[in-house]
Amino acid sequence: MPQFALSGLRVLDLSRVLAGPYCTMLLADFGADVIKVENPDGGDDTRQWGPPWLDDQSAYYLSANRNKRSITVDIKQPRGYEIVRQLALKADVLVENFKVGVMAKYGLGYENLAEDNPGLIYCSITGYGQTGPYSASAGYDFIIQAEGGLMSITGPVSGPPYKVGVAIVDITAGMFASHAILAALHFREKSGKGQYIDVALLDSQIGWLANVSQNYLVSGTPPGRLGNAHPNIVPYEVFQTLNGFMALGVGNDRQYQRLCEVMDCTDLWLDGRFQTNPGRVENRSILIPLLQQIMLTRTTDEWISLLGAQGIPVGPINDIPSALHHPQVLERGMLQQVDRPGRSPVTLVGPVAKLSKTPAQIYSAPPTLGEQTRDILALDLGYSNEEIDDLILNNIV
Repeated sequence: MPQFALSGLRVLDLSRVLAGPYCTMLLADFGADVIKVENPDGGDDTRQWGPPWLDDQSAYYLSANRNKRSITVDIKQPRGYEIVRQLALKADVLVENFKVGVMAKYGLGYENLAEDNPGLIYCSITGYGQTGPYSASAGYDFIIQAEGGLMSITGPVSGPPYKVGVAIVDITAGMFASHAILAALHFREKSGKGQYIDVALLDSQIGWLANVSQNYLVSGTPPGRLGNAHPNIVPYEVFQTLNGFMALGVGNDRQYQRLCEVMDCTDLWLDGRFQTNPGRVENRSILIPLLQQIMLTRTTDEWISLLGAQGIPVGPINDIPSALHHPQVLERGMLQQVDRPGRSPVTLVGPVAKLSKTPAQIYSAPPTLGEQTRDILALDLGYSNEEIDDLILNNIV
């Protein structure tokens, strides 16, 4: 196996669905040994979230579980609890996303484990966090998008609000969690001490509202929906062309001047109302219809060619197949085919960050349910074949 940044790091993954599994997948991509613990009765919920399927695995499950090993354990049974505890005491990192208090009830909470494994970094991902009046409530990406303000700024100016097309709160919570785990690992390297990490979906949603939330905190004006437009930059939105649509993002006054030159509408540059971005934001309702009228005179490809040649940010509105097969995406290794012994190969979206010396890689396909149960029990915990057979016979693993 090639050199990885996180080689030797042991991660116990007690999470399911998306936020937690996405977090541990990011760590696994850099070489962490991630053991995914699943209930013997069906495993991770996403295993049943289909169609579509590849063989008998759902596409949803495949999207967040590469580079892991899977063991099935019924932690509600004493012998199952003991197996998970043994794995936790050997782990550097534990990630879970049960409701608040559930892990402690099983005797697997941070305080239970840190006494015997003081270097453990224990990350809990929940809907609302471990504290506060909503902490006992279950969290779902769609509900958090609504409750966390995102849907109030997403969608057309009029009509119903929209969620983002990807479970973006789960994804970003997983990213925040992996970021926090790496920070905790750095602290442990210096101090020898592990710690507890509390990540909430709602906090994650609030955290990346970024300029939108800051606009409100500065102005006191609640942000509304702008469709595809930008609250602070104009023109920065989708325009209709002669044969379709395109995205145009003018980031500064010089780009706007070049835009007017290419579009042969220098009067819209010379007009004092539009020469600065604050002026264009204030007068967007006047400017945008004028630009839109001109955009209808050429095709999308013509505008992209003309504007791109002048360094003006512009691009097509690709569908998912077009985006996945974009020549830049393919060149960057963002689609990778992984073999699965005895099964169909699977094409997965590749790791994002490119490290020069210890690059992230896909080195194993998402495991089938309990695929490495015997190996983990035997090689990681030292169980004999007879003991493993007995655990299987009694439906503990």
